[in-house]
Amino acid sequence: MIIEELAHYGIAHTDDMTWIDCSPAVLIEKAVDRGEGTLASNGALCVETGQYTGRSPKDRFVVDTPEVHDTIAWGEVNVPISKEDYARIKAEVIAHFSERRLFVVHGIAGADRRYSRKFCVITELASQALFAHQMLVRPTDEELVNYGLADFVVMAAPKLKLDPEVHHTHSEAAVILNFTEKVILVVGTQYSGEIKKAIFSTMNYLLPVEDHVLPMHCSCNMNPTSHGTTVFFGLSGTGKTTLSAAENRKLIGDDEHGWAEDSVFNIEGGCYAKTINITEETEPQIWHAIKFGSICENVVIDKWSRKADYFDTSLTENGRVAYPVEFIDNAVLAGKAKRTPDVVIFLTADAFGVLPPISKLDKNAAMYHFMTGFTSKVAGTERGIKEPQPTFSSLFGEPFMPLDPMVYGQMLGEKIEHGGTRVYLINTGWTGGSYGTGERIKLKYTRKMVEAAQSGIIDDCEFVHDERFNLEVPTGCPDVPAELLDPRSTWADKDAYDETAEKLARMFVENADKRLQSMSDEVRAAGPHPLG
Repeated sequence: MIIEELAHYGIAHTDDMTWIDCSPAVLIEKAVDRGEGTLASNGALCVETGQYTGRSPKDRFVVDTPEVHDTIAWGEVNVPISKEDYARIKAEVIAHFSERRLFVVHGIAGADRRYSRKFCVITELASQALFAHQMLVRPTDEELVNYGLADFVVMAAPKLKLDPEVHHTHSEAAVILNFTEKVILVVGTQYSGEIKKAIFSTMNYLLPVEDHVLPMHCSCNMNPTSHGTTVFFGLSGTGKTTLSAAENRKLIGDDEHGWAEDSVFNIEGGCYAKTINITEETEPQIWHAIKFGSICENVVIDKWSRKADYFDTSLTENGRVAYPVEFIDNAVLAGKAKRTPDVVIFLTADAFGVLPPISKLDKNAAMYHFMTGFTSKVAGTERGIKEPQPTFSSLFGEPFMPLDPMVYGQMLGEKIEHGGTRVYLINTGWTGGSYGTGERIKLKYTRKMVEAAQSGIIDDCEFVHDERFNLEVPTGCPDVPAELLDPRSTWADKDAYDETAEKLARMFVENADKRLQSMSDEVRAAGPHPLG
């Protein structure tokens, strides 16, 4: 059967050269035997991914075909590649595969089977097959028997290097999505996050276009008693993982979800967490999930003791671990909740120190901040940054969104209105001044604000309108100092606050004018209004 399946994708192979749907134990055994990785003392398989230790956004392409030409939001994120260049690269991948042992994984994207898609991952590495097995939703025995042909096939050939002059790529690596042929090529890079995000990008096209389901780059947890759910959006450094991993809540997923008419569900079957500087005390869930069956990328391990050193960043600061959701004690193993989100929380780490710690958003304001996706890089994080630098990533996941931001924004607005969902903007950044002068808002206070938003208690407080940022700000929140809720009052120099706040408000407006031309006037009006 597998020979016929591979032939359908143009790959000529034999049974003795193909390993199909192997267990994690077998894949780990094969990976170690083939020199792909080493077992750490905690049981995890550790691999190094070479030159590429993270995603390479400039190497991502979408095949420009008539079927999708008018649908894809072409630009710096969705870069077109011709059908001819795609066909040439695909032919070289197939020729490359014909000479090598292959590992085949039949997986599913989407825990809610009404909206799921079957993804078959074909790779030359046992370690990447393990990654795919643990990160995708794993089919039941019955689903595997009746799997048939996949909806999409992923061909991962990390050892094949491209020639930019011949293949019209930017480097020796490329990630290419073909929505017409239903093929994903991941070539020249061993960083498995490219496989994960290519599948996510594909679902971000399919779910809205074919199912009217909103795909979200977010974490999601659930109240174990009421089954009420909260969705957390946030870019790196905002506290998304920390705040969604609450002891009194059950985790649905940590990164990718779909919002359907009557449910919210995990698109994945696993988690892909950063390992930098983690300890058992700071990240107990991740720490205990790093065990046999997990795969670590670019985590340094001692040559003799095989102990991992998560503080050693000599390979990269982007060390990662992939593991199935069942490695998390309080995970919702079904991967879905039978109700839509009660609460949406947008997290931003404002290093300017001028946004309120918590504010409530109506539908249009929610659409605005969803499409804006603001946070700040702080001084010292990148060479040359001397003061806080704004980062705007539409939908809190711009690199993975094939459609125009307004498509996703409009869907969010509809679902908020239909479900009566409450939406809040929570600033986990600075107070009392900008980065370098003020201090980071204490986590214990942020947790109290999240809890107040989830329970609805915050709505019983009195609100005042922040005219500049066009936000509704509570004057009180249980167990949070009242003065903290008014950012201007925490600054010693009120004129400096006004100047900095005005600067940030103008940045919001300029970003929307420049990068979000499709934003409706009604939504645009719900954003900040500079006073100067």
